[in-house]
Amino acid sequence: MMSSLLSFRAPFILASQSPRRRALLEQVHASFSVEVSPADETLAEPGPPPETAQALADKKATPVAQAHPDALVLAADTIVIHDGTILEKPNSAEEAAAMLHRLSDTTHSVYTGLALHHSSSDRAVTVGEETRVSFAPLRTEDIDAYVASGSPMDKAGGYGIQDHTAPFFVERLHGDYYNVVGLPLRRLYTTLWDEFGDLLT
Repeated sequence: MMSSLLSFRAPFILASQSPRRRALLEQVHASFSVEVSPADETLAEPGPPPETAQALADKKATPVAQAHPDALVLAADTIVIHDGTILEKPNSAEEAAAMLHRLSDTTHSVYTGLALHHSSSDRAVTVGEETRVSFAPLRTEDIDAYVASGSPMDKAGGYGIQDHTAPFFVERLHGDYYNVVGLPLRRLYTTLWDEFGDLLT
């Protein structure tokens, strides 16, 4: 098995059902298990986007960390912001198409909040990452084909940059590509070493 720069002395749990986050951790050969958080993914009083993403990640991490106090638990939440409005996962094909038309020929922000908890040492850290994404002008035919594929339906903002068609939509990125996928790997790596270095090997 190929070695990893992320090797842990404690069990490492991803508290997420996202296949994309799981795939990114597998890509860097991290050893981890998955336990989907039972937390409700809403906040009574949402704040500014960066704080909202971090608060939701923290909310997801908390019950899993409480159930596994000796484990290092990671949770994340990614939100898409366009002109001050949070674009969540579309509820219909029509809503997905409307989101993509809105994003066409404009720039939006993708925020991911990360939460890392280790209950037995009473440590809980949240951090965030922002990437600016500029879309090219999109043809209606391309939007319709992408929506018909079903790919937008489980993704904030109605697109996944790693999908088969969506890369053609993106004109430029300012920031971490992996953040747009759903897990800013560089920020995760530095936070782990800065805050939980004793749990890494």
